[in-house]
Amino acid sequence: MTSDFDIIIVGSGPAGVSAAFPLVDAGLRVLMVDGGKQPGVLPPEADFISARINDTEQWKWMVGKDFHALKKRDAVSPKLRVPSHAYAFEEFEARNHVVGKNFITVGSLATGGLSNAWGCGVARFSAREIAAFPFSASDLNVSYAKVSQRIGISGRVDDDMSDYFGLDDYSQPPIPMDALHTRLSQRYLNHRKKLHAQGFRLGRSRVAVLSENTAGRQACNLSGNCLWGCRRHSMYSSTDDLPELRKHENFSELSGFVVDGLTRYDGYWAVEGQTTSDGERRSITASRVILATGTLATTRIVLKTLNHRRPVPLLSCPTAAFLLWLPRLLGAPRMPGFGLGQLSFSLNLQDTTTAFGSTFATTGIPLSEFVRHVPLRRRYGIDLLRGLLSSCVVGNVFLPGYLTDAEAELQPDASLSVTGKYCNAVVPLMDEAAKKLRKAYWSMGAVLLPGSFTISPPGGDIHYAGTLPMRESPSRGETSQHGEVEGLDGIFVVDGACLPALPEKSHTLTIMANADRIGRQLATT
Repeated sequence: MTSDFDIIIVGSGPAGVSAAFPLVDAGLRVLMVDGGKQPGVLPPEADFISARINDTEQWKWMVGKDFHALKKRDAVSPKLRVPSHAYAFEEFEARNHVVGKNFITVGSLATGGLSNAWGCGVARFSAREIAAFPFSASDLNVSYAKVSQRIGISGRVDDDMSDYFGLDDYSQPPIPMDALHTRLSQRYLNHRKKLHAQGFRLGRSRVAVLSENTAGRQACNLSGNCLWGCRRHSMYSSTDDLPELRKHENFSELSGFVVDGLTRYDGYWAVEGQTTSDGERRSITASRVILATGTLATTRIVLKTLNHRRPVPLLSCPTAAFLLWLPRLLGAPRMPGFGLGQLSFSLNLQDTTTAFGSTFATTGIPLSEFVRHVPLRRRYGIDLLRGLLSSCVVGNVFLPGYLTDAEAELQPDASLSVTGKYCNAVVPLMDEAAKKLRKAYWSMGAVLLPGSFTISPPGGDIHYAGTLPMRESPSRGETSQHGEVEGLDGIFVVDGACLPALPEKSHTLTIMANADRIGRQLATT
């Protein structure tokens, strides 16, 4: 008997496509399967402000034909309320049998996975942050460069965040800032020495968004539609990589197929699951299988295949959001502009903890997202924010993932239960972060508005990792330095589940680089 394919990759998100390129380049027969969800609502064509004024059918992408935005009022992130992103999240928990208990669980069955609705933040892990990995930081050098150049990164500039991000060698110039962020940047430079003494550093955000036309994708045109989706493909999604993979005759796709199990027989692995169109059961064989379905779904598949009934730790970054007001710019007109991170900061906290965050324009974010947090009646909150928001920027802050005490456990019914809470140190650290940010931004002429600093519930970061960590000598349920699951020879994990550490900075680029590294290894063995 021969297998249907040399390798099956489960998942077409950033990790899956990154592992696929070196494999197809080596001539291996590769099949990529995914849940196949596709967008049903298109984002606006015009810039956000023009569309809000002139688009007579804006309700379709603002609210949704099925009132999606209203049904998701309690969702932790604005992304989950955007109708044009609904497909990226729908049915994930039900079809993957994932249940969150006091923990936000998010994943995707879409072609391209969560890269259809991510914030595009990218960073390179430092040698210190990779110290827990079972290989040298230099082993990722080639992969960081390869992936960064493929996806397109902007933000290259010699500033105080250059070393923190470590990406300027592979990046395009930064996307132009709006007037508010320009003022913040100028004021930072004026008070740089004092702010450094406070442990605060500021610089341009590094994002997987084009500032220059590249490979059929267009540069950002400052439309302000980032939250809703980019018709120009300026923002990276792994769906942008699929046309290049399809050029290889040895690359095949099966979309609309949700994998729920793996079975070993006759020296091969059978990937088993259901088609989403008619529920038909299918089984496809390969010599090796790469799991890239996202941390939660991958964890369930592995634990089920191992019949591993003990809880496994889960890493997740505590996060908070805040609103800054620049009084000197009160009354400034609302202008289209870049809707993702424009400036990013690192902040030293007690016990050698580092916080990371970015600030964003409020243009392109519905007024309702802010009204819900104003301690006034809705009508008065709307009146207040209409005059205030054009002089405000919104920010976020992340802490390292080890500060969330969470775990995932396979249940008797083969579902995955995810539970968690923040460690006791989180609230004091967040209080310290709020105090230091208030002081730092005050020096830059911005007021951190009272009551706006809000800590998200556990899992709200959607930065999950570490359930099947890579180890030098892995135990059952862990993975080798090449991502191979101990006890499941031929099964490899390349998504966030195999990361043994999760710092405060964005982790998607490191997931992709590690997937590329593992793919290169498998291509030669």
